[in-house]
Amino acid sequence: MRARGPLNGPAGVAAARVHRRPPAPPARRPASHAHARVTNADAFIERIATGLMLLAVMATFTLSSSVLTNWRIHYLTAGGNFYEKLHPATYFTVLAFSVLLIRSRGPVAEINRMFSESKLLLAYLLCWLFLLIQVIVLGRPFTIIIDTFLLPVLIALVMWQLSPAQRRPLVWAIHLTILLNVVLGYYEYFSGHRLIPLTLGDVEVMGEWRSAALLGHPLTASGIVGAYVLALVLRPAICPPLLVRLPLIAFCLASLMTFGGRTSLVTVLAMIGLVGGFEAIRLMRGKRTQLPAAILAICVLFATGAIIFAALDLGIFDKMLLRFSSDKGSALARFATFSLLSHFDWHELILGPNPVRVNALQSQLGLNYGIENFWISAIVQFGLVHTVVLTIGLICFFVELLRRSNPAVWAIVLLIIVIAASSVSFSSKNIQLAQFVILISVLLPRERRRVEASAQVRTPVTYRSVPA
Repeated sequence: MRARGPLNGPAGVAAARVHRRPPAPPARRPASHAHARVTNADAFIERIATGLMLLAVMATFTLSSSVLTNWRIHYLTAGGNFYEKLHPATYFTVLAFSVLLIRSRGPVAEINRMFSESKLLLAYLLCWLFLLIQVIVLGRPFTIIIDTFLLPVLIALVMWQLSPAQRRPLVWAIHLTILLNVVLGYYEYFSGHRLIPLTLGDVEVMGEWRSAALLGHPLTASGIVGAYVLALVLRPAICPPLLVRLPLIAFCLASLMTFGGRTSLVTVLAMIGLVGGFEAIRLMRGKRTQLPAAILAICVLFATGAIIFAALDLGIFDKMLLRFSSDKGSALARFATFSLLSHFDWHELILGPNPVRVNALQSQLGLNYGIENFWISAIVQFGLVHTVVLTIGLICFFVELLRRSNPAVWAIVLLIIVIAASSVSFSSKNIQLAQFVILISVLLPRERRRVEASAQVRTPVTYRSVPA
């Protein structure tokens, strides 16, 4: 007979069953299917915005005002419907910005997050709104301040929302479109045949040897290509292989002779010379460099010098060199630009003169092609008060660009200032400022700092001697 013990009987059986019951699985976190769906929806929306910005980048560097005029689109010419007065890149950018607003956070939260990260853009938009009110009150065309001054801000806001992987197709689009313009510039220069007629509004410019390609104007083309060259020189990560980057820089730099932009050419050469001089000083002070890179750089320098002397001997760039000795009245036009302000009284200068009188004075002084200085042109169009306000807004915008970009952006900003002070640039209806903003925000973003595990502070280890 089995003795009853503490584990026998009904209570013991129940205890044994309890003891043999397998342990309960650890509590799992409830799978957030809703969160996964929201994340996938946001990623899909960002892909749509990336595709729209890809179209905007391609339209910005290929669909100039001359191209649109050649296609019978009344972008700068008189007539046409309202939707023809805005550039296609503006439509694509506005659509991309609107698409990003419908992400999971909602439009209000998205706008709050965008501007909380870029507070200086609020100051710029306030200055832009002040200018818009003046344009509407005076009954002047306001599409000039949309394409020229609002489009760059929208492009920057959208680009800053995209990740580096999402911006990679945009980088390739910039390379391909700029190289296409460079190749077309060489073709127009050596063949003498212009693919797209050079037009300034309703006027077709005849007898101009300078290439324009798809960028619309020789000065615009030289400025964009010059900024692209500076980006390649100052940030090698854009094109890491040295055997590809150096020929690409030389190929694009030589195209500035075909586009005929003296200001851009001299500015770019001066900056490259300064960078080369500082690098030579650092090498002499003991900076280490790779031997194959030094050998390749020396070979490229000698090859470039030989090609330049051969081109000068063959007279390939004689037309460009003649512009330094005979500029066909360009210097007189800049002098007339400064004398234009003397024909207005203080009331007109402060609030802006009558556009009819301005056009008559421009024709009288030989400034039919525009006022070749941004600030003087802005005073003539909007008045001194609004010019000061707009300049403050642009300073805020560029400070935000500098804060979010690679240090190499300083060279491009300096090039922008020189171009603005010596040409029509942003004082007329164009997308040149938007083109510079695309180059800066896509090619020269600020790299995110990576915190490595080895860089973390570790607790120091102390050792004690142990007796044998």
